[in-house]
Amino acid sequence: MRVGVRLALDLGQARIGVAACDPEGRLAYPVATVPGGAGELEELCRLVSEYQPLEVIVGLPRSLTGAEGPAATGIRARAQHLARALAGVAAVRLVDERFTTVTAARMLRAAGQSVRQQRRRIDAAAAAEILDLTLAAERTRGLPIGELVSADAPGGPSGEVDMP
Repeated sequence: MRVGVRLALDLGQARIGVAACDPEGRLAYPVATVPGGAGELEELCRLVSEYQPLEVIVGLPRSLTGAEGPAATGIRARAQHLARALAGVAAVRLVDERFTTVTAARMLRAAGQSVRQQRRRIDAAAAAEILDLTLAAERTRGLPIGELVSADAPGGPSGEVDMP
């Protein structure tokens, strides 16, 4: 297991959930919800500067069959912009995010959060779930998972393995 803080992002159009983990990669926790749209890149870069992560994990929405639709295409483009902005600072990886929002909603409901409270916290909780699954997979495999996003070229697989 590589040592270092990681940030995870659940990129939505209206809101971006942000989560982080401790340097040992044991505990993922929600950090913030950033408004999507104008200014999102600057705020994400500020958070990267604050947390100084080894890498930034971006959730890639796929269908139940694993196919990628228009939402995944948009996330790939946004991840590419982020990778360019963070070049030389932190790597950016795309990781399959299927079921993370559903799981996060269940956890918030089990913790007694109302639907209204969930709306404010669901994105950051989903980012924490993405990060938790990513850390667990790396602990199991001994290798980072997902697709490394190149800052130099349009997105695409780098040969890294993806989550099952």
